[in-house]
Amino acid sequence: MTRPTRDVDVLVVGAGPAGLAAAARLAAAGVARVEVLDREQQAGGVPRYCHHGGFGTWTHQLTGPAYARLLHTAAVRSGAVVRTGTTALDWAGRLALDTTGPQGPETVRAQAVVLATGARERPRAARLVPGTRPDGVYTTGELQQAVHLHGQRIGTRAVVVGAEGVSYAAADTVRAAGAQVVAMVTELPVPQTAAARAHDARLRHRVPLLTDTTVTELLGHGRLSGVRVRHRDGRSVQLACDTVVFTGDFVPDHELARRGRLDLGPGSRGPVVDGALRTSRPGVFAVGSVLHPVESAATAAREGAHVAAGVLELLAGAEWSRASVPLLVEAPLRWIAPHRVAPGDDRPYVLRTSALVNRPVLRVVQDGRPLHQERPRTAVAHLALTLRAAVPHRTLTLTAGWTRLVDPTGGPVRVSLSGR
Repeated sequence: MTRPTRDVDVLVVGAGPAGLAAAARLAAAGVARVEVLDREQQAGGVPRYCHHGGFGTWTHQLTGPAYARLLHTAAVRSGAVVRTGTTALDWAGRLALDTTGPQGPETVRAQAVVLATGARERPRAARLVPGTRPDGVYTTGELQQAVHLHGQRIGTRAVVVGAEGVSYAAADTVRAAGAQVVAMVTELPVPQTAAARAHDARLRHRVPLLTDTTVTELLGHGRLSGVRVRHRDGRSVQLACDTVVFTGDFVPDHELARRGRLDLGPGSRGPVVDGALRTSRPGVFAVGSVLHPVESAATAAREGAHVAAGVLELLAGAEWSRASVPLLVEAPLRWIAPHRVAPGDDRPYVLRTSALVNRPVLRVVQDGRPLHQERPRTAVAHLALTLRAAVPHRTLTLTAGWTRLVDPTGGPVRVSLSGR
């Protein structure tokens, strides 16, 4: 059967904060045919089922669903078309995608494609936690959708695996469902963020936080009856619970990027992009948590607005390639995004470390020539805070003022992290 074919100017895959912000900015700039596809039945991405506050701006704090509606409304009012319940299956050409949805199968061709497909948490199976397969095992996203979108009941006693921002959001969802959080478990020696520590201070009298501890086994048949955990010193204990929530440990939803044979970063496994968020495939951009799982909704929305500039340049006839060099990281850093740098790039970079580093310092070098050094920062409650320690699973931020010193004809730029 021959698929019907439609043409648009820009096709955005993913109607989360990054995709909707990109669509709104492009349509407002006068691009006539901007279309957003999303396989979910409602636009807005993860914020749709995050009922806590903290979304939006410093002066206008919104719940997740309200923020999702705001972004969706802005895109539609700007003139973008948002098609939900529609899945992009595969590439049908250099800048064309085969899709299926309520309108049936079709091929959509574009002058530019923006991948904003987001990220997902690794489930229990991918984390190689042994045991039976009982009911009551969730990721944060599964828990929030069950409670906030579908009104489902969960158990009465929950263990939350993780101690970062999303872990505390999961704990809040457990309590909203009327259940008790009996423990939070993290393999790290300390909670990961200032926000987490502040939240933990409010919960300390109610929720034990087990640091230096890992979940080694799920127990129970039919329904979860408990989890076995082991402390770093070898001590093992069983926690009675009927619900466990695995939080954090995000990976990019990069299926379309892989099928399109885009270059992927060795650490993040997201598409390799330059400062304008251009991928290795001409005409294809990538933005949001597919690049660096996972950032805040506000960060994704800012990147969506930023990618519009590169798309507009392409539509105006600009050349795709420009002089840039690889941006590499050294252990214990795991990855950095964007992954290439050119003189004058002005967007900050995000990084992750695989090990705890006290009093961290980032250093930037090209061909043995020092370009920059700084104490890394992280964002907490809309503030940029200098870190006393760099910890795994938490993003570090590197400013971009040094990029003017980059030699585009030189070797890779290398970023290292060390303690003082």
